[in-house]
Amino acid sequence: MNKESVEKITRTVVRQFPEMDGVTPAVKSENGNGERYLVTYKGASDLPDGNTLKRIVRVVANENGDVIRMSTSR
Repeated sequence: MNKESVEKITRTVVRQFPEMDGVTPAVKSENGNGERYLVTYKGASDLPDGNTLKRIVRVVANENGDVIRMSTSR
């Protein structure tokens, strides 16, 4: 997956999860032939009570950077 595609996916993720801004994702080919990729973002955000919430966002996208599916941990 090229850099422009990863940046396109990152812009989509940051719009929904601002705490992922600046996080470098892990990119992995999902089915081995390079058509679909699993892009994983791991970040944390501070809560009002002083605790930290760790969040993982998983994105399945094609090689053009189009998001197919996105899910997050709680």
